[in-house]
Amino acid sequence: MDTVKYYKRASLPLEMHKVCIVQKTRIPTVEERVEAIYRAGFNTYCLMSDDLYLDMLTDSGVNAMTNEQLGAMMLGDECYAGSRTYRKMCDKIKEIFNKDYFLPVHQGRACEHMIAKAFVQPGQIVPMNFQFGTAVGQIALQGGSYELCLKESGLELQSSEPFKGDFDTEKLERLLKEQGDNIAFVRIEAGTNLIGGQPISMGNMLEAARICRKYNAISILDASLLQDNLHFIKTRDAEYSHLSIREITRMLSDAMDIIYFSARKLGFGRGGAIITNDKAHYERVKYFVSKYEGFPTFGGMSIKEMEAICVGLDDTMDEETIAQGPAFIEYLTRELVERGIPMVTPPGGLGCHIDAMKFLPNIPREKYPAGCLAAAIYIASGCRGMERGGIDEPWENEDDLPFGTLETVRLAVPRRVYTVSQMNYLIDRILWLYDNRDLIGGLGFADGNRMGHNFYDKLEALEPWPERLAAKFREDFGDSL
Repeated sequence: MDTVKYYKRASLPLEMHKVCIVQKTRIPTVEERVEAIYRAGFNTYCLMSDDLYLDMLTDSGVNAMTNEQLGAMMLGDECYAGSRTYRKMCDKIKEIFNKDYFLPVHQGRACEHMIAKAFVQPGQIVPMNFQFGTAVGQIALQGGSYELCLKESGLELQSSEPFKGDFDTEKLERLLKEQGDNIAFVRIEAGTNLIGGQPISMGNMLEAARICRKYNAISILDASLLQDNLHFIKTRDAEYSHLSIREITRMLSDAMDIIYFSARKLGFGRGGAIITNDKAHYERVKYFVSKYEGFPTFGGMSIKEMEAICVGLDDTMDEETIAQGPAFIEYLTRELVERGIPMVTPPGGLGCHIDAMKFLPNIPREKYPAGCLAAAIYIASGCRGMERGGIDEPWENEDDLPFGTLETVRLAVPRRVYTVSQMNYLIDRILWLYDNRDLIGGLGFADGNRMGHNFYDKLEALEPWPERLAAKFREDFGDSL
């Protein structure tokens, strides 16, 4: 990656692209923002696009496409069975991952559905470095369960550990040795979404794959966030710094039995893929793709998107391209940390993450501090982030309070969508919010009932704190947005 130094100012992330197409946006007034968050039931998922200035809920399917990707979409062979576009993507998968078999699906959670259907039997266990809601949900639907094997330091929110997504490989090996045939497969997530997009090291992934081979367990890599993880391997691990992104990818792919990914993240498109060199595994999964997704040469994915993903996978192998997301996230995190905002460190991939428990120490966990902070950030700025805590976290018993492992707010950074000036605006509003954090109050589920999924759960303010926050905003900013 090229290094750009500034002559007379502090370093800023430098966009390595030109903007060719733009979409107009606006900042709703603070009164409109308060009205919108009430209407959404204090659930940022339920905000509408017109309510937003910055949409930092996720990076899934909202990354900007290049002109080459948009042009490629016009070349799609819209054939129900045996499309040459499918063959083109097979060839691209072979070129990059050295995998002979490719099954398309409509998105990442469909990959998890197909894999769980194919490999999980009732009572079986899936060891993983960390959980992700859609993955564990599909495992549970098949009667299986998961076992976390993350090393303890991965849950330290503030640290200097470069690879917080690493397995506790001793625990993993002990589990495989003790459980034997009761292991459905081992899921390796690169990087780990729910602990701040933290990467997993190359050496740790290779060791996990070696342990799988030793105990005849299937190794399955969730590569949805792989592009950021590749960047961190290249820049944080001297052992692999001399290798190209393609070489690192090939080395990792060769160690894994199955790889799946959401192309809404990896590949800058909208779809998903399951790839392997094992024909028996391929045939086993293909049956369920045909049953639930579609014919195995499109699998619920648009052919036009498949063309775009072929180009996007090449972009994913370009170090300059994949460096921009982590660079923006590092900038956001660094600027906030330097001004006293409690953040998850070191910066990971996907987005920057605020430590809600430290930002709002006056709000107890049973009043959902991460949900409160996500709503307050929206009121202060018009930016939609995502609660990652007791509201979002899966729970075992609905009668128990579903406290999450962590209480964070994620501000995802869609690739090539926002500018440094927009990030500076967001930084300013978060700093104002921190200075006025005592105005923020708690949340509870509306009528005491939760619907069971953070996509559509509705909450309510336990006191009129949104109005207090808006009044202070008007006091400090006058007629400004």
